[in-house]
Amino acid sequence: MLKKFFLKMKPKTIAQGAEAIILLNKNIVTKNRISKGYRLEELDKKIIKRRTKAETKLLTKASEIIDAPKPFESEDFDKIKMPFIDGKKLSENLDLFSLIEQKRICEKIGESIAKIHDAGIIHGDLTTSNMILVENKKNLPAHSSQIDIKVNKKSQPKSYKNSLALTNSLAKKSCEADFKVTNCERSEPIVFFIDFGLGFHSSKIEDKAVDLHLLKQALEAKHFNHWEELWKIIEKKYKSKDFEKVLVQLGKVEKRGRYKS
Repeated sequence: MLKKFFLKMKPKTIAQGAEAIILLNKNIVTKNRISKGYRLEELDKKIIKRRTKAETKLLTKASEIIDAPKPFESEDFDKIKMPFIDGKKLSENLDLFSLIEQKRICEKIGESIAKIHDAGIIHGDLTTSNMILVENKKNLPAHSSQIDIKVNKKSQPKSYKNSLALTNSLAKKSCEADFKVTNCERSEPIVFFIDFGLGFHSSKIEDKAVDLHLLKQALEAKHFNHWEELWKIIEKKYKSKDFEKVLVQLGKVEKRGRYKS
């Protein structure tokens, strides 16, 4: 009876916006894009399908570069399924840490932004509301911390595929060579970037600068006590290949904003 009860449990709504509903069920998060009644049905489906496909690609690519939930394969055109990140929403918890710890977290943020920008990924909504802090490595989702194994077939044991113990043993000994381990032992803060719904591919300096501008504004608005110090840390760790040009452009973006206001 108890088993049947849990099987019948409905997914829990953990967030809802104008574009999507986020559901949680058995450590799997599903992002359902909302249909718009004012659009023609055929057009609505095409738009949802295109946006869902684009976000899935961005998330998948980002998860290979930084800490981000890696989507599960799915044939649903209007859904993205991914592992649940058991952590703290950074927007609600950053100010609760000591200033030293806040700076360590911001170091990670600056490094991650540089990595995705170098890969041509623009997040589009860079705020601490779209970042999850994981303090305990045990809380990392299995799907994102799993071991992606690239083994030379000639040296692969016959029973390799069925030997989970062997896989784990070898993984602990090495994070190099034939193994790409996405979750080695780490002591630095683990900050997951989520919600790439407004993201897109671009290598333009302007787009990267606007991405940073959004985060800077979010820090000033939400974490005003130490925002200037925290921003300096992010700026310092933002060592992308075009960081000098991006920071110069950031200054221009800010001037445009002040002029409009």
